[in-house]
Amino acid sequence: MPLSPQWQVFVDAASAAFPAIGTTVLDAAEARAFLAARPAPVAESIPVAGVEGWLVPGPLGAPEVPMRLYRPLDADKVPGVVVFYHGGGFVLCGLDSHDRFCRTMANEAGVIVMSVDYRRAPDARFPAAAEDAYAVLRWVADHAESLGGDPARVAVAGDSAGGNLATVAALQARDNGGPDIAFQLLMYPMLDPACDSGSYTDNAEGYFTTAVHLRWYWQQYLDGPADAEQPYANPFRANLSGLPPAYIATAEFDPLRDEGEAYGQRLREAGVETEIQRWNGTVHGFMSMAWHLPETAQANAAAFAALRTALSRSVPATR
Repeated sequence: MPLSPQWQVFVDAASAAFPAIGTTVLDAAEARAFLAARPAPVAESIPVAGVEGWLVPGPLGAPEVPMRLYRPLDADKVPGVVVFYHGGGFVLCGLDSHDRFCRTMANEAGVIVMSVDYRRAPDARFPAAAEDAYAVLRWVADHAESLGGDPARVAVAGDSAGGNLATVAALQARDNGGPDIAFQLLMYPMLDPACDSGSYTDNAEGYFTTAVHLRWYWQQYLDGPADAEQPYANPFRANLSGLPPAYIATAEFDPLRDEGEAYGQRLREAGVETEIQRWNGTVHGFMSMAWHLPETAQANAAAFAALRTALSRSVPATR
């Protein structure tokens, strides 16, 4: 089925406001400048109980990592804590681009959200972002109680490239003896540098995020073919046993659709409790962008409900 007229309007507007990366725009700085020059859309601010800026220690020898903390309006006395990694192909976006999404997640899931401003490629290629992701996760888990949250209920979440970093942070936590993670929320995650699934062919162009965009992102993030075989860059190369339960949301008209769903199946095969939800009629990035369309509200409500349910457990799943 083709896109509905409402979604086609969204795709046309989003595409017009986005740089032609991978074709006429090949430089990351130029792509960022293009986005910075676009007028920011006027949107109603989502009230939360509090927003705080933090600088936390990065990996050994690396800079501190900026973070933004969001406190929910309505939460348990000691809420769960979600470490959130934004999308943008490891190259674009930041704390501001996902501010509304983090506010919404904090309120609807009743959690403290810690949004991570990890180092971006190509200025800092793999493994910089992955190392930042784990360093921040460890710090948040170690300081969850002093932040007002429950250290036994820490989750990771991310969209697109941030979905990669969320699951890679969970992999590193398992491999390095902690911290214990209760849940991973992965939204149309960008996981496989091969870029050769069926949905890459079916949805190569015409749906805002293109196959060319995604291949360019991987070229910025990885130094070469050897990096593509590293489990902390490509989770398909990892042993997935012992990971926390997962919820994976995918979009029908998205080059990344098939790899997200295949990853979910691999998690299940490894014994990891995993829910996979495809949102038909939608495109990549919709959960943090297409706020005016009903599918976005439905998808976010389902994801946040899964997160709230998982964190309502008194202790994280055992390895």
